Amino acid sequence: MDRNDFHAIHIWKVLMHKIAKLALLSSAIAVAGAANAARDYIQIVGSSTVYPFATVVAETFGKTTDFKTPIIESTGSGGGMKLFCAGVGENHPDITNASRRIKPSEFEKCQANGVTDIIEVKVGYDGIVLGNYNQSEQLSITRRDLFLALAKHVPNPDGGESLVPNPYMTWKDVNVELPDVEIEVLGPPPTSGTRDAFAELALEGGCKTFDWVKAMKKADKNAYKAACHSVREDGTYIESGENDNLIVQKLRENPKAFGVFGFSFLDQNSDVIQGSLIDGAAPEFENIADGSYPVSRPLYFYAKKAHVGVVPGIREFLNAFTDEAAWGDEGYLTDKGLIPMPDEERAKFGADARALNPMAM
Repeated sequence: MDRNDFHAIHIWKVLMHKIAKLALLSSAIAVAGAANAARDYIQIVGSSTVYPFATVVAETFGKTTDFKTPIIESTGSGGGMKLFCAGVGENHPDITNASRRIKPSEFEKCQANGVTDIIEVKVGYDGIVLGNYNQSEQLSITRRDLFLALAKHVPNPDGGESLVPNPYMTWKDVNVELPDVEIEVLGPPPTSGTRDAFAELALEGGCKTFDWVKAMKKADKNAYKAACHSVREDGTYIESGENDNLIVQKLRENPKAFGVFGFSFLDQNSDVIQGSLIDGAAPEFENIADGSYPVSRPLYFYAKKAHVGVVPGIREFLNAFTDEAAWGDEGYLTDKGLIPMPDEERAKFGADARALNPMAM
C-alpha cells in the first residue's frame, strides 16, 4: 500500500467517524424532540353521566391554573374502561369516568396491560330516571312493573314457574293501573354504566319480587342474572347511544315515549322532561341523598398513577375535583345535579386521591 492509499483510507475513517457522531446527535435531538412533544394536557374518557361533572371541573381547572384544560370524551363507562386499561403512555388516556365501580375483569385487564397502580375516586351519587316529556302524564311505577315491561323473558302470565318471551306490548298489559299506551323506552347501550346500573337496580329489583326467580340466584347465578338483567330486543327498548341530548329531543317529539338517564340530566332539563315516581319515590335530590329513591348509584373516576408527573396537571386535577368547593355539600357540582357523599366518605376518598393511594379490588 503506497502513501496515497494510506492517506485516503485515513480520510475515509475520519469521515465515517464524523458521520457516526452526527447520526448519534441527530438521534438524541429526535428523542429530545419527541419528549418535548409529549402530551401536555390531561386526556379523559368514559361515562356520559359523569361527563358533565368532569367537564365543569375541567373548565374551572383550565381557567384557574396554569395547566391546559383537560380534553374529555364521552365514550360510556365500558368503552372508557377498555381505552383506559389498554396500556400506559401518552397514547392512552390518563383518567376514565365511570357510572359504576370498575369490574374485576376490567381491573385484571388493566393489570395485564401494565396499568397496575390505579387511583379510585368516588365522586358522589346519582339517581337513574325513567323520564318523559313534561307535558305528558307523569308515571308512577314499581320496579316489578319495570321488569315486566322491559325484560327479555318474564314469568309466564298463565302461571307456573317458567320464563317466556315478553308478551307485554302496553303499560296497561303490565299493570291495569298504568296507561293504555304502547311501551317505548329509549335508553343507553350495553357499554353504558347507566345501562348496567338500571339493569341491576331497577330490573333486578323487580325481578326478585318473584320468589321462585329470586331462588335461582343460589341455584344458578348465571341463569338468574340472564333472567333479571336481559333487556328485550323486539323494538320496545330502543338503544339510543351515549347521547342523552338525543333522548330529550326524541321525548319532545314523541310524548308517549320514555327515556332512561341520570338524575343530573333530568335536573338540567327539567323545563322539558319529568321523572317518573318509582316505588312511590320521586327522583329528587333529597330522596337520592337519603336513599329513599330506590334506583340510585355511586359515580367514580379512575386515574393512572404512572402518568402523574409525566402528563402535566394530573395531581392538581385530582385535588381540584376533590376540593370541597367542587364536590362538597355547597360545591358547584351540586348545581349540576351531583348528590354529595357524606362528610366521612368524602374525606376518605379525597385523602386517598391527594396521597395518590392505589386502589385494591
